Amino acid sequence: MRLVLASASPRRKDLLTGLGVPFEVRPSRAPEDEPGRVPPAEAGGLALRLARRKAEAVAAELAGAPDVLVIGADTLVVLPDRILGKPASPEEAAAMLRALSGREHRVVTAVVVAEPATGRVEEGVEETKVFFRRLGPEDVRSYLATDEPFDKAGAYAIQGVGALLVERVEGCYFNVVGLPLGRLAEVLGRFGVNLLREAALAGKGGGGTRRDITGLTE
Repeated sequence: MRLVLASASPRRKDLLTGLGVPFEVRPSRAPEDEPGRVPPAEAGGLALRLARRKAEAVAAELAGAPDVLVIGADTLVVLPDRILGKPASPEEAAAMLRALSGREHRVVTAVVVAEPATGRVEEGVEETKVFFRRLGPEDVRSYLATDEPFDKAGAYAIQGVGALLVERVEGCYFNVVGLPLGRLAEVLGRFGVNLLREAALAGKGGGGTRRDITGLTE
């Protein structure tokens, strides 16, 4: 089975690469909704809609192709009063970090797998609680200077220097990075794909290159 990742995210690519399972990257050009306009209670539905849009757009480009599964994903950072997207400026990134400081937030990722040959779509949602430590003005300035915040929902990267902002995590760490691998395995399993077996075969010379996925770099 050929796996296609419908995402340009280097974090998602790194996580899949870490499993050693062969796949290709084919970023979706589907437009995204503005997360700030959606109530936090609807975050799961928004993430599913965006992930489905990505997966189905790439699946349409591969329409009729046999033995192909397209993986789409979308990650949102959710506070009780709003959903945080990617910051458009240093000022917006600083405002997001101040909003997260000393508080709990949710990271919600939807995973959608589409089969171009049949049009079948399967999906799942993962949610993780993240607790930020209290950040002072110097902490915010120092983190902005790393340039990590500017292509990340919520303006931080837990797999990078942003780990120093986090007090603790409850749930799937990989979900916070951008792709909950356990949930992905569960959704792929509905298509008869055993991701653990595929990773084991790849490690024995099946064509993949395994990397350490617990210490990702940008």
